[in-house]
Amino acid sequence: MPEISRFFGIVIRMYYNEHMPPHFHADYDEYHAEITIETMEILKGNLPQRVLGLVLEWTAIHRAELRADWKRTRSRQTLEPIAPLE
Repeated sequence: MPEISRFFGIVIRMYYNEHMPPHFHADYDEYHAEITIETMEILKGNLPQRVLGLVLEWTAIHRAELRADWKRTRSRQTLEPIAPLE
């Protein structure tokens, strides 16, 4: 599972051959969530509220890059790293 970003202890990853809708995985300590790229909804799992806020802020900033990486997963291309939230 390729890691595409890491910030404030949060690790963002995308899997190859994932189910729709386009989404990514966010891990923080023992918490895990799958978050859609377009609507920024949690598909599965949960994150602490503060961490979720940081992930959603990052998602809003990098949505185009997330879409591009999602397309790369569909054709099994190498994913591009995305800048962390600062």
